Amino acid sequence: MEGTQAHRFVAAVADRSIVIGVVGLGYVGIPLALAALRQGFRVIGFDVDQPRVDLINAGRETIKHIPMELIIDGLAQGRFEATTDFDRMAEPDALLICVPTPLSRFREPDLSYVENTTREIAKRLHPGQLVVLESTTYPGTTDELMRPILEQATGLKSGQDFFLAYSPEREDPGNAQFGTSDIPKVVGGDGLDALAMADALYSALVVQTVPVSSTATAEAVKLTENIFRAVNIALVNELKQVYAAMGIDIWEVIDAAKTKPFGFMPFYPGPGLGGHCIPIDPFYLTWKAREFDIATRFIELAGQINTEMPYRVVDRLAELVDRQLGRSFSGARILVLGLAYKKNVEDMRESPALKLIELIEARGAQAAYHDPHIPAIRKSRRHGALAARASTPLTAESIAGFDAVLIATDHDDVDYALIVASAKLVVDTRNACARHGLRAETIFKA
Repeated sequence: MEGTQAHRFVAAVADRSIVIGVVGLGYVGIPLALAALRQGFRVIGFDVDQPRVDLINAGRETIKHIPMELIIDGLAQGRFEATTDFDRMAEPDALLICVPTPLSRFREPDLSYVENTTREIAKRLHPGQLVVLESTTYPGTTDELMRPILEQATGLKSGQDFFLAYSPEREDPGNAQFGTSDIPKVVGGDGLDALAMADALYSALVVQTVPVSSTATAEAVKLTENIFRAVNIALVNELKQVYAAMGIDIWEVIDAAKTKPFGFMPFYPGPGLGGHCIPIDPFYLTWKAREFDIATRFIELAGQINTEMPYRVVDRLAELVDRQLGRSFSGARILVLGLAYKKNVEDMRESPALKLIELIEARGAQAAYHDPHIPAIRKSRRHGALAARASTPLTAESIAGFDAVLIATDHDDVDYALIVASAKLVVDTRNACARHGLRAETIFKA
């Protein structure tokens, strides 16, 4: 650490006198703001969604699994507020960017949220500010996209006048064991001073920091983590098909294999990938690799396998309706259990359940859903061709009115015994029935 600005920043972190700005108050930004409040910092949250900001400033819940007590205390003490006024970006000493990085319809990176946020920051950037990107992206984004915008718009120089870093979010929504503060944080800076400042800040927020040599390295770390998961999930999804043809239960195989204390890590099959990371992030590297004339065949094959899973599940469902119930799939009534992309959360981003419903209806069947965390969905571009609908109440009578129940998400707060007792046919993509000790001739895995 060389500069006096960096020294002052680190000292101010130690005595909690800096102000932290969190840009994007969603599944990443809110937990990050809570971690900062917990450690005694003043926090300003920025978001473009005025209704969301109003709810937060009223101390009301915006994400079910995230407790609001610290936010409410911060509001009362004047240590926290949310705003849509981006002119206030001049106030924080550190701005932490937690905005979406989706794919376009052509599976290319959509960095419009990052770019727009960076341009807003550039209008208010002042000497000494630390700007950290947390959004998942391809290696080079911080250096090649953000730095030129900030430097050209202001005449300030990164590493000398202001400081730029990258620290990938590692949130796992709904994970009670590992919250934001419990997860080590990888940090890369544009220069030694930026690294020292970002490292000092995150050291005050989380259990451990992992400094790396550059922002591009830190960006690559995040992609590697999620590509590792995507590839291994694709592997077990493929094994599921092979073993099912042999009459072997993939879940039993995995449960036995994971007893080996070394050399094996369990991954589990499912009806497809969901969430804001695993279905998307691998394609960021695939896109960037083309710049270097490198084909990412392994990643693309994994993506193909995972993308095919909803189609395979619906094929299996249609086969079972025909074989077990003796009726055509067209006109059948299907209850999809679970709309969220993972259990015990209300997050539907990239959820395979949405694709399952779309495919079921495309084949002439009727689809309804039950999800204890999602009471209703409205028609929007985000939900593709799906019509607005509400969650179906889970009663013996309502279940019996469907030809089949398709378990797409294995929420804990569901009465699986009631489902098995009431349903004509249960098609389980998550091994939920077996985990709850339920056996019946009407249960089939897919």
